[in-house]
Amino acid sequence: MSQGQVSLFIVIEGIDGAGKSTFAKRLYQELKKEGFDCLLTFEPTKEKWGKQLRLSFTSKERLTPEEELALFLKDRKEHLENVIIPGLKHGRIVISDRYYYSTVAYQGARGLNPEKILDLSKKTALTPDICFLLVISPEEGIKRIKEGRGEDTNNFEGLDYLKKVSKIYDKMKEPEIVRLDAKRPLEELLAEAKDNIYKKIQLKKNEAREETAR
Repeated sequence: MSQGQVSLFIVIEGIDGAGKSTFAKRLYQELKKEGFDCLLTFEPTKEKWGKQLRLSFTSKERLTPEEELALFLKDRKEHLENVIIPGLKHGRIVISDRYYYSTVAYQGARGLNPEKILDLSKKTALTPDICFLLVISPEEGIKRIKEGRGEDTNNFEGLDYLKKVSKIYDKMKEPEIVRLDAKRPLEELLAEAKDNIYKKIQLKKNEAREETAR
């Protein structure tokens, strides 16, 4: 049964190894099954600026934090203009695997000022309706990467670096952030996330009715 057009912007965040990509895909699938028109996307994108960022992440001659931040801002501007905003205008639920919170945490861990990055991001980007932040210890994140994925860690996934990233995420107090314990079973996380989503949808519908009645 179709749920009708519901415009909602959802972001999935967390340190590497938290399981956010798996969570984002499953949340997308669950909402699709329930009749919602959904769009799943991610950052960095696979477009021009995003490709440059991905090359930098694994390069021995990595770009400076300032250079990467500039690329993130360019990539996000195009992502918003070409994917996120058009999706929302069509009444879709847009789910993004990472957004500007990642830029704040990861570039902040490289030495830039997290508060300044967040302030700049809020001025130049769209604030999501909900940001689900999957919380896990850096040690567990590294363990999952090595054992679960069978991969070595890259420039973004060293333990000391992830500890800095995690501390910055911990300090984020934005009202749209909903923290989820990533050690819990995936089905429990999805149920809690959907409960938050349904409440937000109902709130937006109520606000729309009140606006119409004025």
